Amino acid sequence: MQERKRNWHDRRDAWYVSGLDPMHLITPYMFGSRTANEAVLGEVMDLTAVNEYLARKNAENPEFKYTCFHFITAALGKAILLRPKMNWYISGGHFYERKQIQLSFVVKRQFADNGGEALAKFVLDPEGPAPLEQVHDFVHRFVTKVRGKSGAVGIDDAMKVFSRLPRPVFRLASWVLRRLEYYGIYPEFLAKDDPCYSSCFISNLGSIKMNADYHHLYDWGTISFFVVIGEKKLRPFWNEDGSYELRDTVKLGLTVDERIADGYYFAKTLRLVRHLFAHPELLDRPAAEPVNID
Repeated sequence: MQERKRNWHDRRDAWYVSGLDPMHLITPYMFGSRTANEAVLGEVMDLTAVNEYLARKNAENPEFKYTCFHFITAALGKAILLRPKMNWYISGGHFYERKQIQLSFVVKRQFADNGGEALAKFVLDPEGPAPLEQVHDFVHRFVTKVRGKSGAVGIDDAMKVFSRLPRPVFRLASWVLRRLEYYGIYPEFLAKDDPCYSSCFISNLGSIKMNADYHHLYDWGTISFFVVIGEKKLRPFWNEDGSYELRDTVKLGLTVDERIADGYYFAKTLRLVRHLFAHPELLDRPAAEPVNID
């Protein structure tokens, strides 16, 4: 974990961001909540290079295949690491930068109408193995765990306790927890597995043959970044002479809190993600290794 000079505003999970200009300082108070400041982006990604890359990774027939979801999760983790403002959030009227890169997603125990769900939270280690290997190994362990048992995983136990409270008590508990969050003292045992306390929430709708370009943010927690993965499909790519070729693609729907950065910063982050899709072998390199996109 990166060491920084302590500030009394620091939180357990994040550093206080100081030295901001007056415009940024007033935005949490003047422009409303996180959900009132959503910026929605849509990006179609060419999977040609990614498909070839994953085919090579799976050529040895590993027991647990490398998938497009693993790749996208690893690419987003590296992009957030190299573009630090994507890991910022606003809480209690202050800007913070998370100390970790945390990516949350849902794992279905079974692909059925009554199949339960488990919430996973992956933490990228900047000094660890290559990003794709980290994601692949984490998902393998987590899927094996949740599909091999019927009990609670992660925050499930806490949610069950709260769901059994009488409605007035639940409303009071919710209000208390929101105030604790405002002052940066939300209980760690709840936050550590809560997907709303993450750098990014990834919704893999393509895995259930569903398409959606948008998912809202939440005012609960601290999450500022949401990504929806659509279903793979062939799309035309046009050449200068008017001809076209069909390529395998996936559409990413991204929703961000526009207060944490400006449009130029978001656009350059998307350029980095596109570059990783075009050069997927970069995810075999250390996570913190810079990528030149200029």
